[in-house]
Amino acid sequence: MSPLEAQQLLEGAECIVPESDVQAALDRLAGEIALALGEAFPLVLPVMGGAVVFAGQLLPKLDFPLEFDYLHVTRYRGKTHGGEIEWKVLPGQSVAGRHVLVLDDILDEGETLAAIRDKLLEMGAARVWSAVLTDKINGLDKPIRADFVGLEVPNRYVFGCGMDAYGMWRNLPAIYALKDK
Repeated sequence: MSPLEAQQLLEGAECIVPESDVQAALDRLAGEIALALGEAFPLVLPVMGGAVVFAGQLLPKLDFPLEFDYLHVTRYRGKTHGGEIEWKVLPGQSVAGRHVLVLDDILDEGETLAAIRDKLLEMGAARVWSAVLTDKINGLDKPIRADFVGLEVPNRYVFGCGMDAYGMWRNLPAIYALKDK
C-alpha cells in the first residue's frame, strides 16, 4: 500500500472511539489491574506487534512492581482475516510459578489469546490474566474472555491504537473502523 492509498484509507474510515475515550479506558484499566495484581509481582507480556501501543501507554500507569517481557504470535499477517496461529517469539523469562498478565490490542475471535493462555499454562504459569484494549462485540462464542477490557468495539474491522489495517495506521491515537462494504 502506498502512502497515498494509506491516507485515502484513513480518510474513508470512521472514528468510532476518540483519543479521550481511549485514555479514559487506559486509566480505568490501570486501576482495575492494580487492584487485582498489585501484590502479585506479575510478569507482563504484551503480544507483539499490536499490543506495543497499548503496553506503552498502560505500563506507566501501573504503580506496582512488575517484570516485563514479550511474546509474538500472529494470525493476521497484514490481512483482515485471521489464519493459522504462528508462534514467532516465546517469552525469554521463565513463566513457571508466575502470575502472568498478557496484554493484547483486541479480542476478536479469541483464538490467539486462548492459544497464548494454554501455552503459558503448559509452560508452568501459576495463573494467566489477560487485558485487552478492545473486545469486539461480534456475537461469537469465544474460547476465552479477557479479565480486563478497555473498550467494546462493534463487529467491524477496527484500527489505530496498535491495531492495523493492511499493516498501516497502528500509530493512531484513536480507534477507526473501515467503512462497511
